[in-house]
Amino acid sequence: MTTRQLRAGGRTVELHRADKVLFPADGITKAQLADHYRAVARRMLPQLRGRPLMLERHPDGIDAPAFMQKDVPGYFPAWVHRAELPKADGTVTYPVCDDTATLLYLADQACITPHRFLSRADRPDHPDRLVFDLDPPGEEFTPVREAALLLRELLDELGLPSAVMTTGSRGLHVLVPLDRRADFDEVRSFAREVAGLLVARHPDRLTTEARKRARAGRLYLDLQRNAYAQTAVAPYAVRALPGAPVAAPVGWDDVADPDLTPQRWTLATVDRLLEADPWRDAPSRGRSLHPARRRLAALRG
Repeated sequence: MTTRQLRAGGRTVELHRADKVLFPADGITKAQLADHYRAVARRMLPQLRGRPLMLERHPDGIDAPAFMQKDVPGYFPAWVHRAELPKADGTVTYPVCDDTATLLYLADQACITPHRFLSRADRPDHPDRLVFDLDPPGEEFTPVREAALLLRELLDELGLPSAVMTTGSRGLHVLVPLDRRADFDEVRSFAREVAGLLVARHPDRLTTEARKRARAGRLYLDLQRNAYAQTAVAPYAVRALPGAPVAAPVGWDDVADPDLTPQRWTLATVDRLLEADPWRDAPSRGRSLHPARRRLAALRG
């Protein structure tokens, strides 16, 4: 097994077992995974900086047992940033990826997919993202695209600009940037009210019913990620699935395209994704929920 030395930001990161195949059906190696994260770093790091991470690690490839890791092990180098945050019976020390060297080090650890907090480590109880997770009720992706467009229309009515990304798995994430004044309980309550109004407008197509057997073929508006210590897949992250699909920022025009699929972009085609920046004009300033709550109350009558 070969070892490669990678330079990034004045640091040298050793990539051990660089030719280890992580995606057996595709022949994709750890070196290719690291090359991907180096290529997307300039777009990905602004989405990661300051955020605690959950690491999805596949040391023997995607066909072998994997594990989710949140506590930083002792052998991680000191220059990898950390955030010690409370949990029910103590604390957890999460890794934080603030630079390209850390992104490459995580690839060396066979972290195929980093999942990020919706809040930053300095105010972990106050998210700066609200996320609606849209997955299809079956194999057809059209209901997801249509639901995302309906949700965007409602968010526009509420004065909340939004962005959208494919998850690289089955669905879409619709994200709203927040000003970090509201805590998770407030944000989740607001998201629940938004989803409730959308379901009331389209009861035959959408549901907030958590029980699968009660959904009756309707698309589930999943709000569960809007809670402390919950995570969502990071933009530009590779998913541990055949073909190495990538969670990709897209534009709203892309969502209207019937050819869009949640796995349109892969490790093999990410260069084309990087030719343009779908989030170049996406909202960046966090919004307050107070005006949106007033508008929502008026819409609900």
